[in-house]
Amino acid sequence: MKTFYSLPLSLAALPCIAEQPAGKSVQERPNVLFICIDDLRRDLGCYGGPALTPHLDSLAAEGSLFFHHYVQVPTSGASRASMLTGRLPRTQGDTGNGACEQRIAFRKERKGPESLFHHLRNNGYHTVAIGKISHSADGYVYGYNAQPGTQREMPESWDELISCPGRWGTGWNAFFGYSDGTNRQSRNNQVKPYECAPCDDEGLPDGIIARTAVEKLKALAAGRQPFCLAIGFYKPHLPFNAPEKYWKLYDEERISLSPAPDVPQDCYPQLTLHNSHEFGAYRKGDEVLSLRQKASDAYARKLRHAYFACVSYTDAQVGKVLQSLRESGLAENTVIVVWGDHGWHLGDQGVWGKHTLYETALNSTLIIKAPGGAKGISNRRIVSSVDLYPTLTGLCGLPAPKGLDGKSLESLLRQPDDPSWHDVAYSYFGRGISVRVPGYRLSRYRDKEGWRDLLFRYQENDGRYEKENLAGKQPEKVSELLPLWEKGNLMNARQPHDGRRKLP
Repeated sequence: MKTFYSLPLSLAALPCIAEQPAGKSVQERPNVLFICIDDLRRDLGCYGGPALTPHLDSLAAEGSLFFHHYVQVPTSGASRASMLTGRLPRTQGDTGNGACEQRIAFRKERKGPESLFHHLRNNGYHTVAIGKISHSADGYVYGYNAQPGTQREMPESWDELISCPGRWGTGWNAFFGYSDGTNRQSRNNQVKPYECAPCDDEGLPDGIIARTAVEKLKALAAGRQPFCLAIGFYKPHLPFNAPEKYWKLYDEERISLSPAPDVPQDCYPQLTLHNSHEFGAYRKGDEVLSLRQKASDAYARKLRHAYFACVSYTDAQVGKVLQSLRESGLAENTVIVVWGDHGWHLGDQGVWGKHTLYETALNSTLIIKAPGGAKGISNRRIVSSVDLYPTLTGLCGLPAPKGLDGKSLESLLRQPDDPSWHDVAYSYFGRGISVRVPGYRLSRYRDKEGWRDLLFRYQENDGRYEKENLAGKQPEKVSELLPLWEKGNLMNARQPHDGRRKLP
């Protein structure tokens, strides 16, 4: 049976879960707690993954857990820019880490709100940011080795932008920090990509971010104005540094290796994969890794162990924030979102890093708990990060601005099997554009010869890892999905191609 798909773009939000009565005051609107977690794969316990995450698991049991949430770009700055603006990439610049600067900080057009959080602020919310929400580790535009200036990455979004770098001195130093107060930059990259840190939670930056967030929540709870508190945790981003007690949660010898450690067949690796360049910046690693030089089993287990320890450490910090929210008495009138900005290859397809259009890099954590929403929903519909903007505006009883590319997830919070939902997600990186639909992903990459097609099939009993490009074996499926892919080809929308067109 032939399956038809349509583009999930909508300018109007669906009715919110708890419909706002006419004339409902600003003070009666729900609060928003938005938690960003960097490089968070879908490895949580609630997903059936190996990471020990009791606090996030508990939150998922109280709300909706999205199994097939896809980011628009598998790199931090661009992924966050799309989520913050509710817009798919239109230019190559929209797919790089400078996207927040380009699309928000230095945007040429000032029509409409600069971000989701600016829209909330314009509508009576007191907005606070702690940690990494946009690309910058503390919300200011500056280089890794520079001192922060005064230019905010999101100039109009925050009533309060709180930086808490601790003894590391700057946000970027803290982001790449080690427990002795040094960082990757100060040590000229002569560092290991992991640390079993001999310290308590606040001996690393995320513990300080959690403490600061708890203190701010207490202050916000005492006010009458609805608030939006956005918290951005650094881990499990490299370096994989976590206090020793979180390492001790795992038996390294029992940690499983990637089920798909090899480069997929016929996948054009020079276009679609990379030699773990971000990981290679940590020059004291136990081994030098690349597509041709895979990690030994022992080193792969150590790195996966380190990553899971970081996930458990971050889970504990989220738990502190959630406990503070409960103690404030505001939990039942607060929309809670936990969002991972992209996934991360842990040796999958031979890669240690993100920056690919493969499932592992594009699929990330999404948990939403909303007042009046159903509990314990394991949602397997295909959704996108750009859907969060209209979702939150709707849940807060606000109209969505014009021109958003996402669709509100509100109906899925009530009815996971909503027959009107369109299961389509677009992702972009480098020279590639990818469309994900139930059971398949079609990715197309351009080189000097034209477009290269990659088709992957996903089956419930075979995991979500790509092992073989099926484009040559299933040309009819490629042809079926090509018109849908073209709808997402926004960077080249005025110049449709036939798949073999020469590129300038």
